[in-house]
Amino acid sequence: MSGGGQGLGKVEVRLRWDPSPYGEPPRHLDIIAATYPADDPHGRPAYVVHYDSRSPDGTINMSRHSETGMGFGFVEVMVLEFERLSSAFGRVVVGVAIHQDGGPRTFGDISNGGVVVVHGYQQLLAHDFSRVADATAATVVEFTRDSAGSWEMHEMIRGFDSDPVLFTAEMGNPQP
Repeated sequence: MSGGGQGLGKVEVRLRWDPSPYGEPPRHLDIIAATYPADDPHGRPAYVVHYDSRSPDGTINMSRHSETGMGFGFVEVMVLEFERLSSAFGRVVVGVAIHQDGGPRTFGDISNGGVVVVHGYQQLLAHDFSRVADATAATVVEFTRDSAGSWEMHEMIRGFDSDPVLFTAEMGNPQP
């Protein structure tokens, strides 16, 4: 799937979830992107972007971040500017991880969780994490550069049982 025939330009990944029930520790989810070199698209990420970082060239960054969900729609947003991303990169994988502060949590424990990927006004993907309810982290989407240099998007819903740090190391691995 591509974003409309000319490849993808600026894409947003938006995340929502409801806050914890009264008296429980906050539920904290994060969007994470891993960028891979064109000559090794399934190797180690060249860099990882999350709530506390951005890409070295500013082409991938968090424009909105939440540590509690707040319940006001999409409270966390990552912007990916593919038209500006260096040709040295050929693949970007985006996922969501649940912080495990206050005990183990899975997507099944998160109320009203959901993620959308949009390109301009066009929604490219929407998911509610139901297929990965037992996971603590999940990949959502993979972006790849084709032979002409255009970026394409591919749904990549895969669950993982790992914390955010381990997830960044394994999220780009080929599917078993």
